[in-house]
Amino acid sequence: MKGFRTAMLLAAMTALFMALGLGLGGPRGAIVALLVAGAMNLFTWWNADRIVLRMHDAVEVDARCAPELVGLVRRLALRAGLPCPRVYVIRSAHPNAFATGRDPDHAAVAVTTGLLAMLDRDEIEGVLAHELAHVKHRDTLVMTMVATIAGAISMLANFGLFFRGDHRGNLLATVLAVLVAPFAAMIVQLAISRGREYGADRGGAEISGKPRALASALIKLTDAAGRIPNPVVARNPAAAQLYIVPAVAGWFSTHPGTENRIAALERIALEMGESIRHDVPRRQRPSALDPRKN
Repeated sequence: MKGFRTAMLLAAMTALFMALGLGLGGPRGAIVALLVAGAMNLFTWWNADRIVLRMHDAVEVDARCAPELVGLVRRLALRAGLPCPRVYVIRSAHPNAFATGRDPDHAAVAVTTGLLAMLDRDEIEGVLAHELAHVKHRDTLVMTMVATIAGAISMLANFGLFFRGDHRGNLLATVLAVLVAPFAAMIVQLAISRGREYGADRGGAEISGKPRALASALIKLTDAAGRIPNPVVARNPAAAQLYIVPAVAGWFSTHPGTENRIAALERIALEMGESIRHDVPRRQRPSALDPRKN
């Protein structure tokens, strides 16, 4: 059911792109938009991981330079029944993590040095398990495709504010297409991203067996992400949906509210016989998994 719902939402996103093309260029513009959307989806399918990792200047690590981090990912991947993804570290003070790749055989998991320095080992394990759940559910490709199309809709709409096609269409329709399409695309993007975050939280809790640690990590990361700038999101806001916590919280965040995610994890913890501790220590313990300490 979730796959069908996502397919429908992706179709709606593509239809919005076509509607924008129709408003700007008439029937010919709609056809061109459809072809462009198809080409973008195909390109993203093949290059999703490269696009995202290059955007973040991520550096691949192995068992020689980051033995504990890579070893932890391997153990979690084995527990999840997945091939071990490539592991990347991003030199950034902004604490966050994401997974990318078109399928489990071509997946990558990336964490920032800010995250590794802030969380303890159990919390890092919970975060990595969350990202592996995204890989297992094949969320990584969907979210990258959605971000790509949403970005293209915004760019085309901005172009349409200054230039109109040479067709004799209704000016009002053009204006509505330019103004409404980006907002509608954002709503579709939120509908896809938020549901998948809840699923990854549950999957991560099941893979790691530590919903309490994941909840503790979410509290710390949400607090720090609001204070520490993320230069990648500043350049490309569509990238915000890739992370385990949003760079900016609010009504139009790509993620559910942290308090709602904590409540869901609390229910999962009770199912698993655990109880979640909400009193996160003020003192941040440095992690032994930080490659800078090896």
